[in-house]
Amino acid sequence: MSDPRLSRRKILLTGAAALATPAVARAQSTDAFPTDEPAIRDQTPVQRNISSFSTQNWQDHFDELGVGCLLADITSRAVHYWSGDGYSYRLYPSSVPMSEELTRRGYSRIVRKTEFPSWTPTASMRERDPTLPVRMEGGEPGNPLGTRAMYLDWPAYLVHGTHDTRKIGRQSSSGCIGLYNQHVEELYPLVEVGTQVRLL
Repeated sequence: MSDPRLSRRKILLTGAAALATPAVARAQSTDAFPTDEPAIRDQTPVQRNISSFSTQNWQDHFDELGVGCLLADITSRAVHYWSGDGYSYRLYPSSVPMSEELTRRGYSRIVRKTEFPSWTPTASMRERDPTLPVRMEGGEPGNPLGTRAMYLDWPAYLVHGTHDTRKIGRQSSSGCIGLYNQHVEELYPLVEVGTQVRLL
């Protein structure tokens, strides 16, 4: 008398083999690996977001260096800085506004600088998200301005740090330009009040 468990096992194994046969046959077929495609070495490489880390010339954006120049390139999500003496140049990845309607472009200046800035959401921010606090003190966990802020002469527009590193390189702000905290801390002592700014 045969063992019924052995019969079930044989049935299951036979069924699994039958199901796998077409996949094995396809893998062994020459159709699975086309031979008429050009070799990868002969194809043009795809280049993505290369402008983010391409250097720029201040002369393309400003008439003079003054005490320094700061260019926020919204398209490539990068911040460029040139010192007033022309010797220092810095390039950092940045976050940019979430949408074109939140984006302001043109020329401005740095009018104020603050370490561990407090944050007061604008009325439009609170309208979009009623759960936002009325104010958040500097240094508090979750403060979206990070450890340093440089204020433009446009109300509510800043270049600032962020604790949320996921935002850098993305369209993620309500109008400001965001930097990693370590980058804004490096840039902060270099940027003087009066530094020219262009949002491009």
